[in-house]
Amino acid sequence: MDAAVDGAIVLLLGALVGVAELVSRYRDDPWRAIQSRPAVLYVLVNAGAALGALLLARVFGWTFGVSTGGEAARWTQVLVAGTGAMVLFRSSLFTVKVGDQDVAIGPSSFLQIILHAFDRGVDRLRGQQRSQAVARLMKDVSFDKAGIALPVYCAELLQNLPAEDAEELTKKPGTIATMAVTEQIKALLLGLAILNATGEDVLAEGVQALRTQIAAGGGEAPPPNQ
Repeated sequence: MDAAVDGAIVLLLGALVGVAELVSRYRDDPWRAIQSRPAVLYVLVNAGAALGALLLARVFGWTFGVSTGGEAARWTQVLVAGTGAMVLFRSSLFTVKVGDQDVAIGPSSFLQIILHAFDRGVDRLRGQQRSQAVARLMKDVSFDKAGIALPVYCAELLQNLPAEDAEELTKKPGTIATMAVTEQIKALLLGLAILNATGEDVLAEGVQALRTQIAAGGGEAPPPNQ
């Protein structure tokens, strides 16, 4: 019974570690990112690696410095396997020569390849979704009119936006303005920059609030949900 409980806890911890990694990488809309199929597979691989680490710890009697044994060693194995499976798997089985470098080959190498493939899958899906969202929200928005007002307004809507993110966002329009692309593309790039910092919902609200001031061609930009 204890083994089943330990396994369930380790699977949960491993899954949570996978979710946390994805959330940290796709900050504009983490919940949508983790609902994709590649994200689910990414989380499952993390959970499986955690369970595998626990099995190895039990088979080889790894106590991770706990000398008292009993419950202390048991829960240490559970916590280390659940949260640090990739660290445990970093021991190399053999080394191969690639060019002038020695590359260690071990369980973590194969796990990292699999996880990276799933992560790229999540990134591609989010890229498609972000492109569609920005094209819809920034339609008929003038870069010249929105370049300063829109990013500042969206940044001010958030109370806890990190100072470095806010500073980077305010500098982005100047960088975009120097690019040799059309005004429409500049508007899309501005939308992506704001989306990265604030998320889709805040960008939509910002465009909605300022649409009479930032519309292209002197008209009024349509509501962003159209």
